[in-house]
Amino acid sequence: MRKTYGYVRVSSQDQNEARQYLELIEFGIEEKYIYMDKLSGKDFNRPSYHQLVYKKIKPGDLLVIKSIDRLGRNYNEILNEWKYITKEKNVDIKILDMPLLDTDQSKDLIGTLIGDIVLQLLSFVAENERINIRQRQAEGIRAAKIRGVHFGRPKIDFPEDFGEIIYLWEKSELQSKEAIALSGFKYSTFYKKVKEYKEIMHKA
Repeated sequence: MRKTYGYVRVSSQDQNEARQYLELIEFGIEEKYIYMDKLSGKDFNRPSYHQLVYKKIKPGDLLVIKSIDRLGRNYNEILNEWKYITKEKNVDIKILDMPLLDTDQSKDLIGTLIGDIVLQLLSFVAENERINIRQRQAEGIRAAKIRGVHFGRPKIDFPEDFGEIIYLWEKSELQSKEAIALSGFKYSTFYKKVKEYKEIMHKA
């Protein structure tokens, strides 16, 4: 009998996975069939993902994910995993935010062709966004160091480059959503952590 599984990914322990969970449950997936990782999407070295894809799902099953970037952010790896799941495992994939990628509905040649094109485009966009953010961050840090700005790291649990992220964000060289994504914090926590970081640095 066909089973439907869900996969949820957030980038860090501090981010909230509730919205993804809710949409998968509303779709009709039992909570026990939803797998979650709190790890970066830069690669597929994630324990729950491996448990789900390589041990649980069987031919004919359906894998549901909210959006393509929850699957991953590396262009080539997304394509390779997609092919492995749909071709080798013979499992269908449904991306809730992008119906064109629904392999369960697009079995004909045209539907498959459209899905493949959209997948490659979205995978490229996901990876390109990640690369662009990192590039802007590196350029801003390099320029700041040339101007004599020095960055330090407080002795509590902040991202290693949090000082640089704050600096670029305050200089409007990173948008808020980019700074929050790079920090790994959720929206509300980011501003609290910025305040904490500044207080610690002021006392240092």
